[in-house]
Amino acid sequence: MVLGTTSGAGKSWLTTALCRHYARQGLKVAPFKAQNMSNNARVVATFVDAPGGFAAGPSQGETRPPRGAGSHTQWATVGAEIGSAQYFQALAARAVPEVRMNPLLLKPERDTHSQVVLLGQVDAELTRMPWRGRSEKVWPVIARALDELRAENDVVVIEGAGSPAEINLQASDIVNMRVALYANAACLLVTDIDRGGAFAHLYGTWALLPEPERALIKGYVLNKFRGDASLLAPAPQMLQDLTGVPTVATLPMWWQHGLPEEDGVFDDRSTYIAPTLVASRTALPPEGANFGFAALREPRGGPSENCPSPYTPWKTIAVIVYPRISNLDEFQSLKNIPGVRLQWMRSPAELAGLTPADWIILPGSKHTSGDLAWLRQQGLDAAIARHAGQGGAVLGICGGLQMLGEALIDPHGIDGNAPGLGLLPLVTVFETGKTVQRTTCCFDIGMAGAWAALAGVQVSGYEIHHGQTQQHPAMAKAGDVARVAMPGGLAWQNGAGNVLGLYLHGLFEDPATLQALFGASLGGPVPTLDAVFDGLADYIEQHFEPDFLSALVRGDAVRSIASGADTPGPA
Repeated sequence: MVLGTTSGAGKSWLTTALCRHYARQGLKVAPFKAQNMSNNARVVATFVDAPGGFAAGPSQGETRPPRGAGSHTQWATVGAEIGSAQYFQALAARAVPEVRMNPLLLKPERDTHSQVVLLGQVDAELTRMPWRGRSEKVWPVIARALDELRAENDVVVIEGAGSPAEINLQASDIVNMRVALYANAACLLVTDIDRGGAFAHLYGTWALLPEPERALIKGYVLNKFRGDASLLAPAPQMLQDLTGVPTVATLPMWWQHGLPEEDGVFDDRSTYIAPTLVASRTALPPEGANFGFAALREPRGGPSENCPSPYTPWKTIAVIVYPRISNLDEFQSLKNIPGVRLQWMRSPAELAGLTPADWIILPGSKHTSGDLAWLRQQGLDAAIARHAGQGGAVLGICGGLQMLGEALIDPHGIDGNAPGLGLLPLVTVFETGKTVQRTTCCFDIGMAGAWAALAGVQVSGYEIHHGQTQQHPAMAKAGDVARVAMPGGLAWQNGAGNVLGLYLHGLFEDPATLQALFGASLGGPVPTLDAVFDGLADYIEQHFEPDFLSALVRGDAVRSIASGADTPGPA
C-alpha cells in the first residue's frame, strides 16, 4: 500500500509505477483505492453475479467472466464509473479496468457536496447522507471488493488518500489505515520533499498512528528531490533511529513522466520526456531532426529535472478551461507528443495568438449551459467563432459537442436551456437517463478538412452524458446539414471540415487515433501511454533496491536499506 503524508505527495504516480513493475515480473497485478474524490472518471463495463456479487467487465472481445467470478455471472449492459487514476493503474498493471478497483468514487459538485458513485453507479441515497454517516454503510462493499481482488491476483497495489494521520477523520476512515489493517498491507509512506518539511511530515504522520498501524509501515520514500542526495544525511538515519523505519528510496524531481495528472494541471514541466533523456539540451536531437518516439528512447542518461520540451512547437492546441470542466486529464497524451504545445486558455487575448493551423478544444463539462454562459461572459464565443471562420480546427468533446450546436433543450431540468455557439447545425435534448458506456466505433470514410486523417479509423473510448444530439430539423430543411462523422449521433462535422464534435471521451488515449493525427508530422511512432508506464517502472527500478520491492510482495523479511537489519514483513 502506498500512503502519503499529504495530498499531492506522489501516491498515484508511485502506485502506477509499482503496478507496471510487478506486472513486468510476470505477476498478476491489480490496483485498488477504496475511495477516490475526483471529477476525472473513466467508464468501464461491469458484470453482475446472480447471488448479488460483482466483478469486472470484459476487455475487447472477452466473453468470459474473470477468474473467481460466480458460475451464474452475466455481463451487464450498463457502464460504470471509476476514478481515472485507478483506470490508468489498471492499464499499467496490464489488467482490465473494473469497478472493484475503485468501489467508491466521490465527484465534487460544490465545496460542501459530492455525488456518490458506488460500484460504478450513482447512488442517490448515499449522496444525501452525511460524510461520516456513510462509512459503515459502504465498508462491507469495499471489503468484499478488496477480498475478491486479493483472491484473484498475485499482487494488489493499494493507494491511500490524503494523509493516513488526519485524526479528525480516523474514526470514519475507509480508505487509509482501516484498509491497510484489513489487508495486513506492507505500506510505503511517500512525501513531497520539494515542498519542505519532509522529515517533519514523515515523523509526524508516524507519531500520530497507533502502534498496530505503525508496524505496517516498511519504508519512507522521498519524492521530488532536487540536488545532491548525499546532503540529506544524517536525516534519514536519524528518522530511522526515531521510528525504526528506513528511507528506502529518494526519487529525483521528474515532472516529465507523462502520466495524466489527476487534477489535470498542465504546464511546460509536465511535457513528457522519457527517463533515458539527459537534462542537457545539447544531448537532445537538433531542431529539424526526426521527432519519432525512437529518438526519445535512446539511452542518454537520466531525466531532466525541470526542463521544458526541447522541441520547437509546430502546433498549439488550446483547451478552453471553463469553471465546470470535467475529464480534462484525457488530454495529457497530447502533451506527450514532441512539438505539440498544449495550453489551457481562459480569455480571448490568449486565443488571439493562434493560427489556423492550431486547434481549439472544448472539453467536457459538468454543467454545459452554465459553462456556455461563462464563455459568453468572457467573450470566448466570438473568439472561437473567429478561429473557426478562418478555417482553424475546433473540436468539441461531449459537453463541448453540445456547445457547438444551435441549442440546448432541457425539458426535465437536468442541465438548463441555452443557445449554442452555432458552429454545427445540431440540437441537444437532455434526458433523465444517463448514457455511461464503453464504445468502439469507426470514423466515417468521408472525413474531410482538418480531420481527414481520421477517415476510417477505429477508436475506442467511453461515453458519459445526459444529452442526446441530432441534426436541427429546421436548419436541415434550409439545406444546412451536418456531416455524420460517426454513426448513431456519436460525432458530427461541418461542411468545411474544420469543426468536429463527438461524444466519445478518450480519443487521444487511443493509439490508432494519435498515429493517424500526428504520425506523419513526427515521421514515426507517436508516444503511447504504455511507453509512459514502462518509463515509470524503469524509474523506480533505478531508485529502489530490487530486493526491497521483491520482499514487499513475497511476504518475507523486509531488509532495512539503511542498517541491514530485518523487520517483519506482511503475513
